[in-house]
Amino acid sequence: MATYRLINGSVIDPTQKLNGQQIDICIDGEKIVDKVNSKDKGSIIDCTDMVILAGGIDMHTHIGGGKTNIARLLLPENHRDDKRKFNEVEITSTGCCSPGTLQTGYKYAEMGYTAAFEPAMIFSNARQAHMEMGDVPILDHGAYVMLGNDEIFLEMLAKKSEHEFVRDYVGWAINNSKALGVKVVNPGGVSAFKFNQRSLDVDEKHSHWELTPRNILKELAISLTELGVPHPLHIHTSNLGVPGNIESTIKTIEALDGLPGHLTHVQFHCYGSEGSKKFSSGALALLEMLKKNPNISIDVGQIIFGQTVTTSADTMKQFSNSRNANPKKWVLGDIECDAGCGVVPFKYREESFVNSLQWVIGLELFLLMDDPWRIVLTTDHPNGGPFTSYPHLIRLLMDKSFRDEQMSKLHPEVLEHCSLHQIKKELSLYEIVIMTRSAPAKLLGLKNVGNLKAGSVADISIYKNDNDKEYMFSNPEYVFKNGKIVVRKGKLVSVVDSGVHTLDVPFDKGIERYLKKYYETNLSTHFSSSKISVDDLRFSVGSGRILTNYL
Repeated sequence: MATYRLINGSVIDPTQKLNGQQIDICIDGEKIVDKVNSKDKGSIIDCTDMVILAGGIDMHTHIGGGKTNIARLLLPENHRDDKRKFNEVEITSTGCCSPGTLQTGYKYAEMGYTAAFEPAMIFSNARQAHMEMGDVPILDHGAYVMLGNDEIFLEMLAKKSEHEFVRDYVGWAINNSKALGVKVVNPGGVSAFKFNQRSLDVDEKHSHWELTPRNILKELAISLTELGVPHPLHIHTSNLGVPGNIESTIKTIEALDGLPGHLTHVQFHCYGSEGSKKFSSGALALLEMLKKNPNISIDVGQIIFGQTVTTSADTMKQFSNSRNANPKKWVLGDIECDAGCGVVPFKYREESFVNSLQWVIGLELFLLMDDPWRIVLTTDHPNGGPFTSYPHLIRLLMDKSFRDEQMSKLHPEVLEHCSLHQIKKELSLYEIVIMTRSAPAKLLGLKNVGNLKAGSVADISIYKNDNDKEYMFSNPEYVFKNGKIVVRKGKLVSVVDSGVHTLDVPFDKGIERYLKKYYETNLSTHFSSSKISVDDLRFSVGSGRILTNYL
């Protein structure tokens, strides 16, 4: 196995409170080590005028599962129009809004990312999702299984089943879908849409099950806490994209009553209804709430101007959004009443008041959040914009003059509805590293990635210092994955198979008697095929590794 010594570089690792110190980083095989023990002392890489970081981690990006495939199929013109030039290492699977599996791995690696996590895996389609994620090269991956809109869970709550019984179902679902956590999308609302409800607020009752989102949130959060799942309940709150939905977001935080929770793509859930347009920024109200509730973390879901495609399990809101489809085509679907699926192409425009304010709100959240360990950099790929726009977003956060230049292009009435123009702050590189490496690893409970400690996996990104942060983060000098150089001077030079992160959660297997009967009575699939086996995972990742966390 190869050994390396990275010398003369500025090391930034917030987990060790390193902020630019010149410390040698040594690699032996797949791991970071204190020193190289081989006789030749390892291949030396001089990192003068460079920063050495852990590999990037995207904890919320739609890269596998049914919705992602539909998104790829829905925009063939997007694939045809991508003028990206390929090198001989890459196999073409193009498209910029929702690239194919191969290009997903290539493009992430070429920005310095080494792990990415699918946030919306439905149980009935989990096998396909794992196969698709396993086809993404280089990136270690994992997924959160969706609960809270499935008929099994809702029926248990409606029948007032014992909490331990419900908790065992949650544990069973995580284990048998080989998930890393649990996500809830518009709690109860996706199911309510199937009963012809068009909205469901936090304390509003589902017309059939007579449950509220508050009931669902509390039960799931308690279950995950008792099971010991490291990642908090991953929550897509009620009333996505609706003016005034900041009130629902605040109620969601209150519903957790101090329990851990992670609110995802909060930019889409942070809208007030003030001003002449009845649409305003709710960023300050959310940030004030987060100060009072240290149990809550967030990712932003920043929008980026241009063409993209929105993919969400929130069928209720995607049905509403379909009238804004650009181009005019969209897909809604479902499998086994398990969750939902809505795919709607969309183009964010600077001349639009609403889109401009969305752009502003995301940046306000990033710049004004007082704890970078509780906020993660995302665009909710591809919903707010493609993940390939991360270097552009980083420059917006680190370069006020560039941000002001971009702000001058916005709809002229936006500034009176927000506070962004008054914010002078520029994020430091240290804060960016927390948001893109350290914090995602911590929130997911991953101890051997997202840092540069001896014993951790040698997933490392090295960037040459440049005042243009967009260029800098688009062109890493080196990217190591499992100790192997995969990117050199911003270009892919080799490919490794990805690994999959899963959880092994303890639960009472007696729950399976109930579930077997439920499957036989209500579902078209056989209970014996519902469980994803270790062999299934091995097949999906090829020579990659199964990275199981045992609780």
